[in-house]
Amino acid sequence: MGTKLYVGNLSFRVTSEDLQEHFATAGAVESANVVFDRETGRSRGFGFVEMGSDDAAAAAISQFNGQEYDGRNMVVNEARPREDRPRGGGYGGGRDRGNRW
Repeated sequence: MGTKLYVGNLSFRVTSEDLQEHFATAGAVESANVVFDRETGRSRGFGFVEMGSDDAAAAAISQFNGQEYDGRNMVVNEARPREDRPRGGGYGGGRDRGNRW
């Protein structure tokens, strides 16, 4: 499995195919996908690219991070695992926590 990169600050016109073609200049791309809003169907302005190797991922970061693409300066870095993000809900998801009267 390759190294997954987060790609942010994308133009809303950029498609997953565009991203794949653009990143292929840095090395082998296993997958590329732009994230879309479920309700509006519009791009959310970021996506993920999985590069075929750590070397290709490092090349893509150094080649594209901060560089202009379709009128916007991309942010490219290694994607953090999903588990690192806090899940919503906060205090136990609404249980009454034993406060029975």
